[in-house]
Amino acid sequence: MKTFDALYGELVAKVHDGDPASGTVVAVAAGVHEAGKKVVEEAAEAWMAAEHESAERTADEVAQLLYRTQVLMITRGLTLADVYARL
Repeated sequence: MKTFDALYGELVAKVHDGDPASGTVVAVAAGVHEAGKKVVEEAAEAWMAAEHESAERTADEVAQLLYRTQVLMITRGLTLADVYARL
């Protein structure tokens, strides 16, 4: 099972490696605006899944929201420590 922290480390490593075939690398390169739009999109999908679909489908959408949130963090240059300091 992957944790939030482990996923963040994996994504940072992908961006550091700069593989142009990586969807994460492409997403970060697209910039904050595009990353933010994806967060909003995934948040809406998570909400709609929670309202109208199964728990499994909702978990899938929340997982996508967490991924897109981390992409936004990395794109903006935020670390987990930056965010955890404000929880």
